[in-house]
Amino acid sequence: MGGIEFLKGHGTQNDFVLLPDPDGCLELTEARVAALCDRRRGLGADGVLRIVRSAALGVESGGEWFMDYRNADGSIAEMCGNGVRVFVRHLVDSGLVPERDFVIGTRAGDRPVRMHADGSVTVQMGPATITGTSVTVVAGQPFSGVAVNVGNPHLVSVVGDDVDVLDLRDQPDFDSDVFPEGVNLEFINLLGDNALKMRVHERGVGETRSCGTGTVAAVAAALHLAGTDTGEATVDIPGGRVVVEVRRGGSTLTGPAEIVARGELDETWWAGLGA
Repeated sequence: MGGIEFLKGHGTQNDFVLLPDPDGCLELTEARVAALCDRRRGLGADGVLRIVRSAALGVESGGEWFMDYRNADGSIAEMCGNGVRVFVRHLVDSGLVPERDFVIGTRAGDRPVRMHADGSVTVQMGPATITGTSVTVVAGQPFSGVAVNVGNPHLVSVVGDDVDVLDLRDQPDFDSDVFPEGVNLEFINLLGDNALKMRVHERGVGETRSCGTGTVAAVAAALHLAGTDTGEATVDIPGGRVVVEVRRGGSTLTGPAEIVARGELDETWWAGLGA
């Protein structure tokens, strides 16, 4: 009995299991995703990236390949900036895409990408739209924030103290009327010289070492608070550093992407998780 191919990769230590499934044959249930991402009973990851052709899913896209992204709890997500970079790295390294500039499909729309010679990837992230304000509560302490949509929902809060002191082990409270589908929560320090420091509690995952769309949201919020809607900044997250540019109608995210392992999932284990 053959196994199910997988790869393991990360973008600034936001880690993923990649499942090559060109023809869309895998039955990727919530239970299977949650088991894969569990760091004791599975491989361990912040999410799963299924590598599937857009046509196999009946998706209208300008790109041949579609990133079917799932959060660690098995829920479906619209977009993942770090995941896109790892997805692109695999497509280019494996020869599935011969060029370095191309388009991939996501649930948040098509994303033009560029693979650089040093292994880093630039992703056209689409617009970062300011949608209002709200409040989150961490360990009983309220933080006001700027709501930003980057194809998925974010709430960015500027913190006066070092973000390292925040206790993000538990889900912070948020207004479910404002964010009925949940929200990614970013907490940032403004460092000056177009630089930010950030921690993030991701929807459906918990605190992660990085969040690509979250870094874009953080820069967009910081610019908004400074009275502008365009600019560039570095963002330091626990997993490393990325560069974000926000402009009118669009944004880019540039950062590293690493493939660290590949192998096969045991089919008996997979089947035992149920359909």
